[in-house]
Formats: sequence, C-alpha cells, structure tokens
Amino acid sequence: MTALVFLDPDFSAGRIADDTAAQLSVLDQGVTRGDGIFESALYTRQVVRKLDAHLARLRVSAQVCDLRIPDEGAWRAAIETAVAEFDAATPCAEAVVKLVATRGSDETGVGTSWVMVSPAPELGRKQREAGVSVLLLDRGYDSTVAERAPWLLMGAKTLSYAVNMAALRHARKQGAEDVIFISSDGIVLEGPTSTVLLAHRDGDTKRLITPTLETGILPGTTQGAIFAAAKEAGWELGYGPLVPEHLMDAEGVWLVSSVRLLTPVNSLDGTPIARDAELHEELTAMVNAIE
Repeated sequence: MTALVFLDPDFSAGRIADDTAAQLSVLDQGVTRGDGIFESALYTRQVVRKLDAHLARLRVSAQVCDLRIPDEGAWRAAIETAVAEFDAATPCAEAVVKLVATRGSDETGVGTSWVMVSPAPELGRKQREAGVSVLLLDRGYDSTVAERAPWLLMGAKTLSYAVNMAALRHARKQGAEDVIFISSDGIVLEGPTSTVLLAHRDGDTKRLITPTLETGILPGTTQGAIFAAAKEAGWELGYGPLVPEHLMDAEGVWLVSSVRLLTPVNSLDGTPIARDAELHEELTAMVNAIE
C-alpha cells in the first residue's frame, strides 16, 4: 500500500487521497514537463530520518527553480498524517517518504504538493549488503557549468530524472548495476541517485572524501550526516576535486543515499576496487545511528 496525502489549504493536516485513483491533472507541468522538485526520506523505527535536512534541501530546490511551495509546518503535518496512514495499513521495517511539489497547470498557476509513503524497495537493501558494480559515464558537460549556466538548475533535486534513469538502464545493459558520472573535463561528480564517498587509511588516521559541490552536484543529506558523525569520531574530512584514479586508490568507495544508505562499490568499469571491511563496518554503524 502507498499512503497518499495532498497538502491542501482546506485541510490543516493534509488531505488523504486514494493512491489507486487518478489525482493529478494531465495539464500539471510536473507531468508534462517534469517541472517540479522532490525529496525521498527513509522511514524506520517510527522516525522519518534526516527530516530537517530534507525539508531544508526542498526549500533550496524551490528557490533555485523559482517555485512556490507550502511552508514547513504544512509539510510536517502532511508527513505525520501520511506516516500514520501507512503504519495503520502496512507496517514494515523500512519505508520511503517522498515529498513532491510541482508548478501545477498554466491555467490555474497553483502548484500541487503531496506526500507519499510506500515500502522501501527490496533491491536497495540487497545492494546495501552486497555492493554494486559501477560504470563511469560522461555526463556531457564540464565541471564549471553550474557557475556559467544557472538555468540548468544544478544542485536542485528536480523531477527531471529521465537522463539519470537512462544512465542506469545503460549500465544494466552493460552488466553493471550503477553509475558514477564524470564531467567532460574528467572530474568525479555523483551517481544518478547517490553521492560518492571514498575513504583512506594511513596508520591510525582515517579520512573521508567526497566530490566538491562547486561542480554543481546535489548536496547529499546522507553524506552530510556521515561527515558530521565521522568528524565527531575523529576522522579527517575532505572535498574534491576528485578524478577516477582517486577512486581506484581508495580503501573503500561507496554510493550513499537516503533510502539505500551506504552501498559499497565493488568494481569500476569491471576492475575490482579495494573494500576495507573494518572501515565499512565503522561507517555502517554511523549510518545506522543517524536520525
């Protein structure tokens, strides 16, 4: 079951809707143009994890897209309603809480916003445990494009995911499971649905590194939470720029996201890469403690 709740000014706690019935106008620009934004959070142990960070990133995406969205209080009320509806019908260990806001139709000029709660995909849990094989793919633009072309909406989490999904389909056709995008000038960017994280160990010193945001990648809420926990645990932290050779030289590489959490990378373009079991165990403990 999917619990569906629309943010409706006539319903202070959100309007519960039937997820099996049509709800959106075919004129909604979220449908016709992918003109909208979203967030996906993990719901487990009766907690929507990193909710503050997801709501903050939703606001940033809305600002980048010049999109008016409901205030934070309305989102929190709708989330609470949706989670309660889901728990009453489909209790499970992990669920995905998805927040969506579109520009609505040209005719009304009023946006559409809703919350969905549904069981987390089983594939994500399997990949979290087994790891993934990854292809490096050219994203088609250089690492400075965000500064030159703000209309590309770099760093916003928009509904326009057709290219990202096409990249994943291409990888699967080649026998891989996921992708890390590389800029046309050779800089490591991000995955289609994840942030890249790598680790180094030098004696007792442990260091985490992630690509720099100046390349226009999406700021990762999970990556940010891991960095905060690692800093408290005494790890050193670093931000790119990274090139593919840095991935091959690391003691561990992960794709991190809110739903799949910490997913180890087993190989890059068919070449096995290091996987430090102790570092993975320590990082996994940090991720599991995030709320």
